[in-house]
Formats: sequence, C-alpha cells, structure tokens
Amino acid sequence: MPEKIWKTNPPKGFSRLLWRAPIWIYRLKLGWLMGGRFLLLHHSGRSSGLPRQTVLEIVAHDEMAGTYMIASGFGPKSDWFRNIKKSPEVSIEVGRSKLDMLAGPLEPEASGRAMVDYAHRNPRAAKELMRICGYRVDGSDEDYYELGRDIVPFVELTPRSGRD
Repeated sequence: MPEKIWKTNPPKGFSRLLWRAPIWIYRLKLGWLMGGRFLLLHHSGRSSGLPRQTVLEIVAHDEMAGTYMIASGFGPKSDWFRNIKKSPEVSIEVGRSKLDMLAGPLEPEASGRAMVDYAHRNPRAAKELMRICGYRVDGSDEDYYELGRDIVPFVELTPRSGRD
C-alpha cells in the first residue's frame, strides 16, 4: 500500500517559477529540445476562460492512433486537470508539432493499469515521481495500481481532427 510521506501541494512562489521554466523553452520555439518525453498542454482556465499552459511528461504515446497519455502527479486538484475536465478541447506541442486534441480523464481502474504500465517501463522515474508527489511505494504492481486508481488520475489526449 502506498504510504503518504508528506503533504504536497502544487508549487508556489519561486519553486513555481522553476517548475514552469520549461514553458519558456516552448515559447522560444525550442520545444524540440524536450524530445518526445514532454509536451506543452494549452488549455483554458475553468473560471476565467483565459489561456493556460503547462508542461507534462508523456506517459505513453500511440503513434498509430495519434494519442498521448499524461498524468496529474499532484492529483485531481491540479489546476490543469480541473481545467481540462471543464473544457476538454486542448492543444499540445510536442517537439515542433502543434496538435488539436480532446482530453479525457480515464476511469479509476484504467488509471491504475496505466500507472502499473508506466512503472514497468520506467521503474526509477515512477518511484522518483511518487516521492516528489509525497508517496513512498514498495515497487509492487499493487502499490502502483492503487496510486493510479485512487490518487494520480491519467488523461488520454485524442486527435480532434475529423471530429464534428
């Protein structure tokens, strides 16, 4: 069972500036430096409707379907996650490409399976990500499944092209 080791909140103040620094890489048209591991998510504020941006790790990418999967490491209360639930029409920048997407949170069980899959492909990164988010895991599939199901929601981004 995952163990909560400290209370975490999304970064504020100076640490927020550091966490948001990768956005400037994209704004300077240098997103290709981030490789295929990160994307810039363009979304709308749920109250203001103003444009918002955040850089997120790509958890999975299906090249044939053109879909991407991302996760809300700080949980369902993250601003970007709450924003996409209200306005799922988003765009992303990956490398030099900008794509119009539709964001759809996965059901809890699917999030659990996605977390296990991510941990299998990236065991060290998964453990470190959970530590940053305030959790200690034993590395078992059960721990990762519970985290994905109960704490870290996953989101699938699907192409909007060809949709009504």
